[in-house]
Amino acid sequence: MNEAALTNGGFLYGALEVFAIVLLLLLAGLLVAVIVTYIYDVTQTKTAIRRNYPVIGHFRYFFEHLGEFFRQYFFAMDREELPFNRAQRAWVYRACKDLPNTVAFGSTRDIRRPGSILFVNCPFPTLGEDAVPPGAISIGEGCRTPYMTDSLFNISGMSYGALSKPAVLALSMGANKAGCWVNTGEGGVSPHHIEGGADIVFQIGTAKNGVRDLAGNLSDDKLREVASNPQIKMFEIKLSQGAKPGKGGILPGGKVTPEIAEIRGIAVGEDAISPNRHIDIRSNKDLLDMIKRVRDVTGKPVGFKTVIGGPHWLEELFTEIQKSGVEYAPDFITLDGSDGGTGAAPMPLIDAVGLSLRESLYILVDKLNAYGLRGRIKVIASGKLITPADIAWALCVGADFVTSARGFMFALGCIQALQCNKNTCPTGITTHDPKLQQGLVPEVKAERVASYVGHLVHEVGVIAHSCGVKSPRELRRHHARIVTADGPSVALDERFPPVKTNLE
Repeated sequence: MNEAALTNGGFLYGALEVFAIVLLLLLAGLLVAVIVTYIYDVTQTKTAIRRNYPVIGHFRYFFEHLGEFFRQYFFAMDREELPFNRAQRAWVYRACKDLPNTVAFGSTRDIRRPGSILFVNCPFPTLGEDAVPPGAISIGEGCRTPYMTDSLFNISGMSYGALSKPAVLALSMGANKAGCWVNTGEGGVSPHHIEGGADIVFQIGTAKNGVRDLAGNLSDDKLREVASNPQIKMFEIKLSQGAKPGKGGILPGGKVTPEIAEIRGIAVGEDAISPNRHIDIRSNKDLLDMIKRVRDVTGKPVGFKTVIGGPHWLEELFTEIQKSGVEYAPDFITLDGSDGGTGAAPMPLIDAVGLSLRESLYILVDKLNAYGLRGRIKVIASGKLITPADIAWALCVGADFVTSARGFMFALGCIQALQCNKNTCPTGITTHDPKLQQGLVPEVKAERVASYVGHLVHEVGVIAHSCGVKSPRELRRHHARIVTADGPSVALDERFPPVKTNLE
């Protein structure tokens, strides 16, 4: 072998050694980086995904970033996803993180689509120094303990059981910071609702969890015990909810822990299935008797939550109120739309039963006016309302308050993984797996809940001021227009003329 060959061989051998050393250093560096990232991810408290899925969780954000470019050619646009599109979720994410919510270049919303709501701007909008916050409203003025609140946007019913302990605690703490109320959902009030310090609306579901005797009947003693807590401000009798009108709640056995079983008064580890209606409410008279009974026992405002399928039942109910007397009337009605959400429900009910809030809210407000009950009964709108434009529309139609569940789930970090019914929620919101729950740190998420409420109420005010009124509660139907199938828009008060009482 000649000298040149030996030289070349030595060079290649040396190069391979250098390459091997560099590769080993790179692998060692990568290993160190993975270890450091893992430690950082499991100890940080801001992001549930990275806390629950250390290291690999970073890929979600990388792919999400790439998606901004790929969606231009291959995937859904920002306004095309359901049940909530990317633009809606992005607004909530930025609001809850207290980030600027301005956009550039132009809107991605198709304002020509029939049913789109457009607000009527005023040539002389309200100046900032003339603006006033939403005024306080009294609910249940005839009660021993009425509820006075200026909260515009509140947390809808989500039970402890459907939600995890850290999620419930974060919502209650956040509601306390924001000055709004939190609804217990049909699972009863838990220590975690109380610990957060928020005002609480106690929901009485069809299983009467938390206020039932051993036989499952409504217990006056339990009602008094619950009402004795000053944080409990109102009671809401749940008749039905948006995603499952005509069907009771379902809590899978895997979520029925000993604590949840004790709070609800049910068996550990077994599916908790609520009846599809209250077995002791068979008629409108029964409903009104129940409302008066709970109000007399607790001394606090009482209303009900429902989805409606048309105006006829409301007419019958309001006629019964006129016959029985206003002392039997509910103090509020929470109206849910058929597009409301839930952790688990049959697809036929989710897809095809009940009226959307976009139709039913007009019906409820107008029927209350027609029967002279609008001043007596407050209206709470619920069902897929999570952005400032949604809330402003509901106020224009006639709602006094708005509640949301899924909007606040997004504020907690929900990524719409659609695993609410599987106990595998990757963000720790709807799971009782301790490993997944650790990613949701209540103190951090409470700040995001409060920030979400603050930004939303502020931007509803921005819409109201552009319409020329000083406060969001001054919005009326003539302040908005709706795009028709023919193309042009018409004023809401022309398309849905406000109804005056037939008693005048």
